Amino acid sequence: MGTSSSAPGEAPWGALRRQRAELRESMSALELALAAPVSGGQARWSERVHVALVELSADVRGHIDFTEGSEGLYVEILATAPRLSEAVAHLTQEHVEITGLLDDLLASTLPPASVDVVEVRGGGNSLLGRLVSHRQRGSDLVYEAFECDIGGET
Repeated sequence: MGTSSSAPGEAPWGALRRQRAELRESMSALELALAAPVSGGQARWSERVHVALVELSADVRGHIDFTEGSEGLYVEILATAPRLSEAVAHLTQEHVEITGLLDDLLASTLPPASVDVVEVRGGGNSLLGRLVSHRQRGSDLVYEAFECDIGGET
């Protein structure tokens, strides 16, 4: 991540904002895929959802590497603000839960399996809700540690 003395807009904060934007874009792609009508065919709908889940899975794993890596965001947060260790542990545990949900959805949408649309939509929407909450808690954590608002993306 870099040093905590970096001002907003410098390289580490820019990388964090880009990473968050990529994650948000893949969340939006999944949301659109889930909301699409099945009238074009269940196999086609399932394939579109699966592709969106693959993209989201890659971005979530990138997020985990970015935050939990040996030089990641959480290492810097703990060095700067050790009082936030419980929040970091909570977010790290959420990574395990989120990747579990993602893996389950990926497996349930693998072609050519028959897909329960209602179940996949429910699971996908639940996953998106978890990700929205997780991103907000992560943003709050960064603000509390560095007093830097990483905000929304453009």
